[in-house]
Amino acid sequence: MPRKNDDSASISKDSKQAIDPVALSHALTQAMERALPLIQDYMERRGKDAALDALDPMLVMQERFSAFMGVLMSNPRRLVELQLEYWSNWAQIWQNTMQKLNGEKIEDLYKPEPGDRRFRSDDWNENVLFDFIKQSYLMTSGWMHRVVRSTEGLDKDMVNQIDFYTRQFADAMAPTNFVLTNPDVLRETIKSGGENLVLGLENLIEDMERGHGELKISTTDYEAFKLGKNIAATKGAVVYENDLMQLIQYEPTTKDVFKTPVLIVPPWINKYYILDMRPENSYVKWLVDQGHTVFIVSWVNPGKEHAQKNFGSYMHEGVLDSLTQIEKITGEKSTNIIAYCIGGTLLTITLAWMKANGMENRVKSITYLTTLIDFENAGELKLFTDRKQIEAMEKEMRENGVLSADALQKTFAMLRANDMIWSFVINNYLMGREPFPFDLLYWNEDSTNMPCAMHSFYLRNMYLENKLIQPEGLDIEGVKIDMRNIKTPAYFLSTREDHIAPWKATYSGYSAFTGPKKFTLSASGHVAGIVNPPASKKYCYWSSAENTPSPEKWLEHATETKGSWWTDWQNWIVDFVGSKVAARVPKDIIEPAPGRYVAKKAD
Repeated sequence: MPRKNDDSASISKDSKQAIDPVALSHALTQAMERALPLIQDYMERRGKDAALDALDPMLVMQERFSAFMGVLMSNPRRLVELQLEYWSNWAQIWQNTMQKLNGEKIEDLYKPEPGDRRFRSDDWNENVLFDFIKQSYLMTSGWMHRVVRSTEGLDKDMVNQIDFYTRQFADAMAPTNFVLTNPDVLRETIKSGGENLVLGLENLIEDMERGHGELKISTTDYEAFKLGKNIAATKGAVVYENDLMQLIQYEPTTKDVFKTPVLIVPPWINKYYILDMRPENSYVKWLVDQGHTVFIVSWVNPGKEHAQKNFGSYMHEGVLDSLTQIEKITGEKSTNIIAYCIGGTLLTITLAWMKANGMENRVKSITYLTTLIDFENAGELKLFTDRKQIEAMEKEMRENGVLSADALQKTFAMLRANDMIWSFVINNYLMGREPFPFDLLYWNEDSTNMPCAMHSFYLRNMYLENKLIQPEGLDIEGVKIDMRNIKTPAYFLSTREDHIAPWKATYSGYSAFTGPKKFTLSASGHVAGIVNPPASKKYCYWSSAENTPSPEKWLEHATETKGSWWTDWQNWIVDFVGSKVAARVPKDIIEPAPGRYVAKKAD
């Protein structure tokens, strides 16, 4: 269980008073003596053979770094300039430190970026030794970034990849990640006599075993959440299923409901219940409470038997089968569809296909949540989708039938390494604490596999070749897909801090859309900006009637409104919901929500 800090064990803020080396040495010795049997026991149980990650990105990055070093070494003058800059920075930090040792109150030369939570402890600012370590690290990591960005002779994609992996190295080498250079860990080690490190090693071994020999960092208390009990608990029923999905219909909470039903098409990279977490932040429950008849697709967690499921399969067995069942259940001939992330990409393809086949009237309106249609500037995920990396993924998928959920999870964790990797390394392994229960992190860990045929198509045609935005660029079952033909009214919702679907990239898809449309920008990120109930009174959103091609100009003219975008959407959707009818209760029930498919864990 987490232990409270004891101020009596705090490191002196007087920089001239040294940390007691005897106490520290004793604590570390005790920790090592107790840890050795744990290490030996683990190694004996694990055996000698350890699995290697076939998708290790550094295997792909070797030639990029070689090319980078070649270009750097070919310009000796520039290399000397960079070295002189580095040593000049060191000299300035040293001078700054000497002034602080003499009692002068002066500003740091190097400060953490806004949002960088690694250096929150007072010791990083008030203890001159740790202040020196902090500034040295921040200067060095910033210098490494500038070296990569300022090197000429490399293409943009290569520079972005090298910069990303350089940042991964810099994040890993942060002083906060090591016992002797993290004041909070030092304090805990001295106070507990090294018990924190022993407990941390136990946590580490448990996580290695949980990952079957690979480190799978625990980010939350997995026993604290039960599907259908305290998450994904909105009352409903599975009313249809096929090999690829279950269709859930939710019980009404109002006497009357809007005539036109709502279908939610979530992403299948994670599970649908991000939109149905706790009652107080459930988007699904909120929609039901507004008087909508809500259906949601719960995608299967695919196995080898789903290897040949392709985008056409997801279109037919996902969206089109759902529409058919909703029409049978409600008697309505058209549905309002909300699609999230890759679900929106699928919906765009489906709508263009339906238009070509004369079925577009089955959809009354569409809502895109953080959806990429134009993948030209698709953010840091493009760093993992060059031709060689896609070929490596395809090789694994051909062997296993799927891309493993673990591979995807590692990728997403790397995008926010300090928050999603190193903060837990410190808490779990250095401080020896258990992670706190957090529903969002439980969902984040409950990831899914990707079928070979579908994922290969997605990576090549979207991220690599960007065909969806091109007129008739895609071919689905002999039908040329042209999103310009979609005239269904659309509401686009993006989030300003989204690192998975950057809002300016999603705005490009909005600009290419030729039907009636509205763009709204929410504060926060890919998940928190979406799951933001009005009752929380958090964040804000921007809206504008401008349809300028420039996202920057759109934002200049946009009006900021405090609170949740959910209410703005509700005001927009009223034109497409029809009159009120008697509430619809699920019938012909297969099983209660959330159903079997969502409960299946990745192998």
